[in-house]
Amino acid sequence: MNIGLFTDTYFPQVSGVATSIKTLRDELIAQGHHVYIFTTTDPHAKHDDVDNGIYRFKSIPFVSFTERRIALTGWVRVLRIAKKLKLDIVHNQTEFSLGLMGKEVAHSLGIPCIHTYHTMYNDYLHYIANGRILKPKDVATLVRLYMKSITGVIAPSERVLDTLLDYGVTAPIRVIPTGVDLRIYSPKASPAQLLVLRKKLGYAADTPVLLSLSRLAYEKNIHAVIEAMPDILAKRPQARLLIVGDGPARPTLERQVKEMGLSDVVQFTGVIPNEDVHSYYQMADVLVSASDTETQGLTYIEALASDLPIVVMRSPYTDELIDSPAIGRSFQKRADLVAGVLYYLDHPSTTEEAAQRQAKLKDISAEVFAKRVVKFYHECQEIKSEQLANQSHGLFHRSNN
Repeated sequence: MNIGLFTDTYFPQVSGVATSIKTLRDELIAQGHHVYIFTTTDPHAKHDDVDNGIYRFKSIPFVSFTERRIALTGWVRVLRIAKKLKLDIVHNQTEFSLGLMGKEVAHSLGIPCIHTYHTMYNDYLHYIANGRILKPKDVATLVRLYMKSITGVIAPSERVLDTLLDYGVTAPIRVIPTGVDLRIYSPKASPAQLLVLRKKLGYAADTPVLLSLSRLAYEKNIHAVIEAMPDILAKRPQARLLIVGDGPARPTLERQVKEMGLSDVVQFTGVIPNEDVHSYYQMADVLVSASDTETQGLTYIEALASDLPIVVMRSPYTDELIDSPAIGRSFQKRADLVAGVLYYLDHPSTTEEAAQRQAKLKDISAEVFAKRVVKFYHECQEIKSEQLANQSHGLFHRSNN
């Protein structure tokens, strides 16, 4: 099958969406499909990478969200490339420029257009004129209009499904959790290798390490984790918080750390190479997140794949994910965050708990993820064939009248 993935966000940009798209691409290729990425230009990437099936379209930074980009041109070029590649499926990962291009390509070629709804935009309205222009009701209207000509929709979680149904989306929707390439996390680093990383970061072998790994954005609520550190230190004075990632909130978070007198306790690494991420998970004792905007929680799944328990803000998504203390604990109040962290620092993982985490991962491996997506592709091909047949029948009926 020839598959076109249309996205405004892709590597070298760092985000959960970019990671999920690359995971899908790599696994679809592993399963014998031909996959092509249609995305925006990036200052840190070459214009096109045809050998790897990556086509980039001239773009500019998005208003108030300059880490993300919007394509300006390419409508004629994208259709020419899609025809040459003989695409069977268009799979959009964005509602913006490349998503609109993908819809036009699918319409022109008469092929299915599938869409994965990644982002809960109500959580990000503050990026556009501080929320003064778009309101939640506007988001619902725009999403409903965008989805009208979509053949099928993938929701990464039940939370997303419920949101789309509330918006009035009528296209067929399938809940398909984003998978994780477990092969990246299965080769466990040796104790010696992890000790080297700990020493590099200034930690001893027995230093209790809390890991926060995400884009440093305001909606991730990392400030709430920092605020909880004095309570954690009161019980475990040697505990340390490692914040991995970068983003617009970093200066504010660094100022908070300084003002709270936690500069010796909280460390910022900035962005780390993707191939090194698994080592940071395996080096830590617990993953901590106060984000309440997650729709697919890839860092949570990556932590579990690295045999690391999680303490995260409660949400509909975490209610689905966390069904045992072996997986993690959720919280709504600071006291529960502190209690959850202390629980895992005081109770090292057992073999039985590790087995429970591995069992949880079977249903969300990259292999299973891609197979479910391909199954939905075939369903959408049947839906599209029926739609085209009905249109042809309608035209024939009108011509005879």
